[in-house]
Amino acid sequence: MNVPMNPDRLQPSRRQVLAGGGALIVSFSLTDAFAQDQAAPAAASAPSPPGSLKTSPYLDSWIRIDADSSITVFTGKDELGQGFKTAFQQIAAEELDVPFASLKVVTADTKLTANEGYTSGSHSMQDSGTAIQNAAAQTRALLVAEAAKRLDLPAEGLKTENGAVIAPDGRRLSYGELVASDMLHVQAQAKSTLKDPATFRIMGQPVPRVDIPAKVTGGAAYVQDMRLPGMVHARIVRPPGYGAELSACDASAVEKMPGVVKVIRDGNFLAVVGSKEFQTVKAMKALAAAASWKEHASLPKQNDLAAMLTSLPAQSSTIFERSDPAVRGERTIEASYTRPYQSHGSIGPSCAVAQLADGLMTVWTHTQGVYPDRQAIAEMLHMPASNVRCIHVEGSGCYGHNGADDAAADAALIARALPGTPVRVQWTREQEHAWEPFGPAMITKLKASLDGDGKIADWNFEVWSNTHSMRPGGAGCLLAAQHIAQPFAVPPGKPLPLPEGGGDRNAIPIYSFPNAHVVHHFLPDMPLRISAMRSLGAYHNVFSIESFMDELASLAGADPVEFRLKHLDDPRGREVIEKAAQGFGWRRDQKAPPDRGYGFAFARYKNLAAYCAIASEVEVNRETGRPRLVRAVAAVDSGQVVNPDGLTNQIEGAIVQSMSWTLYESVTFDESRITSIDWQTYPILRFDAVPDQIDVHIINRPGKPFLGSGETGQGPAAASIANAIANATGKRLRHLPLTRRRIKDAIDA
Repeated sequence: MNVPMNPDRLQPSRRQVLAGGGALIVSFSLTDAFAQDQAAPAAASAPSPPGSLKTSPYLDSWIRIDADSSITVFTGKDELGQGFKTAFQQIAAEELDVPFASLKVVTADTKLTANEGYTSGSHSMQDSGTAIQNAAAQTRALLVAEAAKRLDLPAEGLKTENGAVIAPDGRRLSYGELVASDMLHVQAQAKSTLKDPATFRIMGQPVPRVDIPAKVTGGAAYVQDMRLPGMVHARIVRPPGYGAELSACDASAVEKMPGVVKVIRDGNFLAVVGSKEFQTVKAMKALAAAASWKEHASLPKQNDLAAMLTSLPAQSSTIFERSDPAVRGERTIEASYTRPYQSHGSIGPSCAVAQLADGLMTVWTHTQGVYPDRQAIAEMLHMPASNVRCIHVEGSGCYGHNGADDAAADAALIARALPGTPVRVQWTREQEHAWEPFGPAMITKLKASLDGDGKIADWNFEVWSNTHSMRPGGAGCLLAAQHIAQPFAVPPGKPLPLPEGGGDRNAIPIYSFPNAHVVHHFLPDMPLRISAMRSLGAYHNVFSIESFMDELASLAGADPVEFRLKHLDDPRGREVIEKAAQGFGWRRDQKAPPDRGYGFAFARYKNLAAYCAIASEVEVNRETGRPRLVRAVAAVDSGQVVNPDGLTNQIEGAIVQSMSWTLYESVTFDESRITSIDWQTYPILRFDAVPDQIDVHIINRPGKPFLGSGETGQGPAAASIANAIANATGKRLRHLPLTRRRIKDAIDA
């Protein structure tokens, strides 16, 4: 049996060379290949294995085959509702030549899986999907080589099928018979012999998602559903606002309430533990009433978001520059666009379960990064990281850094006070809305000129934004660690480096302009608690760029689709635009029905991931200003497609989520606290506003690399909707969200 190794403990050592079937497999055991790498400069320049095999190269970090031929595959990425676990299983089953249902998949767990950092940035397929594809292909090659040796036959004449290697004469050896105890403890090679996409039977097929049945039947699908033997329930009493200090709290009456196990106070961290959940909820309310807080008016005024952002100290840098003095513009326009702070709006508030037993702290959490969360929790508890285990369990609803890591820290801090007892922490709706890290507010300023032929001669783009990631890492990123008596300081925000970027993600245009100047004004000061939200700065930057492209097309008297194609050289991008326009029935000089408008937008996510174009039809009620997305047609190119249904889900979800951000969502606050603390004060898209029709056209690229697609649609959807509203009303709205009040005011102006 191959036991998966903890990648934190792997130290390569003794070189062994295994030859079989014409394939040379170089393996390192456990002592000093690191020293060899340091001593041999040539090795440093050798090509790296693909995807996450670069950082976790041993095959047994990804695949385990037992003597009974059962197979387990491991990924350090999470299933967040994006369908990755199903796609990962499809890839592994395809390359191993085993039935899809025969595989067991283990997702992110600091004891069992590779450290793949965060599940973010649409990297799951690109990093982990690529890793398992190559690890499985190389594992299959090892098994064939071993079978060739045992059968005394050339490897080229053997085939794999249904978990076995089969000889031309019908003899077969199962994978379980072939595998040796250390066969897979070898380093992956830079190149793999992958299966021909023309032979695929599992990849490329619409396999039903494995995570759905429990979710739609009321099964135990989420960390919120976890119930362990002897488990107690804990609730937190949060401060009323940022910087509030707990001045007094007489908990004696609460401690006598039915079911109360313990009241915990550590500085400004206040919690109650009870044997039953509702008893704990009642105790939490009583404890909150008994607590006195000293508040501070530390938040900025919200009435002029753009002025507030541009008044903050900025670290400005030019991130793109192109100059052609021979090309000059004749007609110039300028515009500014703003995005408010926005909540993740997780339908299920954050939750975690933790238990301290025999010196080991185990935390079940819906964090998007089990290894970084482990590091932060260990630092907060002053424990070695090796004594903390974080296990990912799905949570009900989030893409980005919501309250998941904070709930995990809460649970660990409380579990430390109750050794041996599993502790479940459940946040309330109000706590989630008030205390989660928000998507940062942003402002963009654009200026561009057209030449005599109606083409863009020069382009100027500036963006102001905080960092877009304050994820753990350090303990200072956790609320509990900030609130305890010996608090950890919040670390300074840092810009995320290009080419992926943070606030400047997708700020560099994919279009070809002879003159272009792009500036990122990074804002270190963070007036509100902020962090990663799906697509980071790309949502607002694409909204801004693609809205402005429509404004320029109007100035040029050009069709919006033709105008984009006129400035785009990338052939895959052009095909995506043409596919979406064709699917929508887009025509030059088309006229929408009364009170309706058509809009179009396009982007390549991060300028290096999936391509997406979206055409929209929006209806606007001129009496109320209420907008309604009637239909959307999208085209997407994400390279080789593993599960077309899963990819379609992603684009449909991106459109619906972006529609909610674009038309409804905005965090509100006064000088001391967040005021958008429920669905009344923070409205989101309702079922009756879901579009009548969403069509997704997939351009498959068999054999091409996987391109991240989970965040490719948010920016184009926002701009497409905004452009359709402008087309319907004749008025351009540039400040998100595009609420019915703003639309009505524009119509009446």
